[in-house]
Amino acid sequence: MLALSIVIISFILDGILNNFLPFMVGDLSIFSPLLTLVSIMIIYPLYRKKEKKYFITIFIVGFIYDLFYTNLLFFNALLFLLIGFFVKQFFKYLEYNFINIFISTILIICLYEVTIAVIILIFNLVPITIFKLIYKIGHTLILNILYAEALYLILKLVPKKFKRVKIN
Repeated sequence: MLALSIVIISFILDGILNNFLPFMVGDLSIFSPLLTLVSIMIIYPLYRKKEKKYFITIFIVGFIYDLFYTNLLFFNALLFLLIGFFVKQFFKYLEYNFINIFISTILIICLYEVTIAVIILIFNLVPITIFKLIYKIGHTLILNILYAEALYLILKLVPKKFKRVKIN
């Protein structure tokens, strides 16, 4: 229930911040929230014993994200699954701590943005350059790293009875 609450709050905050942070430089936003994406990484330890349930949850969240924000049916659902597998592998070998959250957030945001850029290039949807991609990744990281670290600290403060595994 705690994990689902985090994802729902992140999903709603994504919508709110996308509406209230319309500061643009050219056609690129200064802050690009991907809080739902960050939340699926943060909740992984809460599902460590039930990974099948984790993947079902992130697929459903990705599908709903598609319906509400991107209108690309199943695109984010599959991309969130890919990122979920990456998170699983990342935390399989590394400890769940402050520094690794920082690193994994950077990797996940880069993976997400580069994958979207490649899809845009393949289907020639919008003209995109390496400069625009790097700019978008850099400005996406600012807000999302702060959010990931804040969520990590909040999860550390949650009583043990609400967590399935210990977060170091």
